[in-house]
Amino acid sequence: MIILVENIENIEKIVKYIKPKMIEFARKLIQCPSLSGEEKDVADIYMAEMKELGYDEVFRDEWGNVIGIVNGTEPGPTIMYNAHLDHVDPGDYSEWEGYDPYGAAIDIVEMENQDRTGLEMAEVIHGRAAADVKGGGACQVYSGFILLKLRDMGYKMKGKFMFTGVVLEEPAEQLGMIKLIDETLPSRGIDYDGVVSCEATSLKLYLGHRGRVELKVTISGVTSHGSAPWLGINAVNKATKFIDKVEKYLAENYSEDRDLGKSSIALTIINCTPGALCIVPDRCNITYDRRFVPGETAESCLLEIQNIIDEISKEDKDFRATVEIAAVPRISYTGKTATIPNVKEAWKIDKEHEFVKAAAKAIDKSGQPVKYGYWDFGTDLSVICGRDKKPAIGYSPMQEFYCHRPVDKVRTDYMEKAVLGNTCIYLELSKLPKEAFKL
Repeated sequence: MIILVENIENIEKIVKYIKPKMIEFARKLIQCPSLSGEEKDVADIYMAEMKELGYDEVFRDEWGNVIGIVNGTEPGPTIMYNAHLDHVDPGDYSEWEGYDPYGAAIDIVEMENQDRTGLEMAEVIHGRAAADVKGGGACQVYSGFILLKLRDMGYKMKGKFMFTGVVLEEPAEQLGMIKLIDETLPSRGIDYDGVVSCEATSLKLYLGHRGRVELKVTISGVTSHGSAPWLGINAVNKATKFIDKVEKYLAENYSEDRDLGKSSIALTIINCTPGALCIVPDRCNITYDRRFVPGETAESCLLEIQNIIDEISKEDKDFRATVEIAAVPRISYTGKTATIPNVKEAWKIDKEHEFVKAAAKAIDKSGQPVKYGYWDFGTDLSVICGRDKKPAIGYSPMQEFYCHRPVDKVRTDYMEKAVLGNTCIYLELSKLPKEAFKL
């Protein structure tokens, strides 16, 4: 018997069958702490589940990324379904409204609706990374399982479904994804044609986000005794005029994209050295989180700050400062180390691109409304669309509103819809000809 994707009832029956097991898998993921650089245990859980479900290939690379592949019955494109393994710190447990951030408790609570226009009651799983991204990762893994079941039932499926769970996404350098794309896949003779990310989208198709660069500014002074500050140059005092000038410049000169919004800058870290009593500080270190839109680059953002430094230096002979793109060594749980500049490129994909149109067609077939959105935060898709120029979208059950907060949770009804939507998206994307994946 050949199962047609148009016969959505066949897939829906499998979804109903696997939902309880998928929910328990998501809970198991949430119950496993996996801070950046400490993802081994959750990687083991992902691999064990994919092996148990019958994936054709399951392996781990030397950076700690995990990969699972479901082969189609006919040649076709390889579609990567991507999650990340790490999560941010849960913070102060007392802010979690009585829930254990690693408890994965299930109950019914008030939740934002899909468009954040009102509240509604829904069953949820609570816990750190429920919304970023373990709820979505569970759905993607079980979408691969549904494809396996369809294949067993006689469905002729094109291409390859490839789940990837990457390390070290939260620090923002995209190290896990970069090493997966640049080293692991080529070493195994694997290419990919497009990507579906499970970063939070509220069951909408997300089509881009602003870029990000982390800028490190060092303002230099001269130490002196705190009783005689006139004998030194206080680096913190010098920093105040610089900070004000940066804020004023960006407020007057921001760029804007119709879909992605305005560029922005946020001072996120500031400290001084020596940082001791009775000593005027000779260094003030400032870190900026600079978000930018298409048309801007990390280099142009760097140049803006350099121009401000040069301008102040002309006015004040004692002002000395440098700016650079931050880059710090990151160590994976396998012991591998790399230093990568902290840059994400801005990107977006057009609604009329064939990749997006196929995904939208699949969402419609699954009985869900087709809606679009763009992330406020950044994702590893900057590597895919921004650098590699391959098509990508976001689609998942999680809601951006709950990410990185002590109200972290994911709706189980959205998870049921997402595993269905993911499966349909793959089946539509796998029909596309090679030329449809050009960006």
